[in-house]
Amino acid sequence: MSAIYPLTLLYDAGCAVCALEMDHLRSRNAAGKLLFIDISAPGFDPAPYGTTLGEMNAEIHARRADGQVIRGVQVLRLAYDAAGLGWMLRPTAWAPLRALSDSGYRVFARHRRTISRVAAPLIAAIRSHRARRMAERMRECAGGACDIPNGPDRRPS
Repeated sequence: MSAIYPLTLLYDAGCAVCALEMDHLRSRNAAGKLLFIDISAPGFDPAPYGTTLGEMNAEIHARRADGQVIRGVQVLRLAYDAAGLGWMLRPTAWAPLRALSDSGYRVFARHRRTISRVAAPLIAAIRSHRARRMAERMRECAGGACDIPNGPDRRPS
């Protein structure tokens, strides 16, 4: 594809906000530019990525197709771009907003588990809404030929 894609997202599925966001990106990954690896899965080893689990828990990491490991808002910009939503995060790369968005993300990352606990009712409502919408789309499928994106984690070979 390119030096960037496929982009392997290294995320914490134990963080409800993070998992919700990865579910959203996964649902928009029709081009297959994104791969998803849960760093909270038993047996996950951060060594091949040249970092520690502590560093990965401090902020999102990804590995580009060329092997370069990146982290923070840059990961999200590339992931959103791959999902066709690049316009949403493009302003975070603009000089006047870049430092602010990077700082804001680091604050979020540091407190993401607390935010997940506080936002749990909202996250549950969003997941429920998405599940109802998916069930509705599946009912509308004729003869089993549906245009529903893949669900399970895609892992690199």
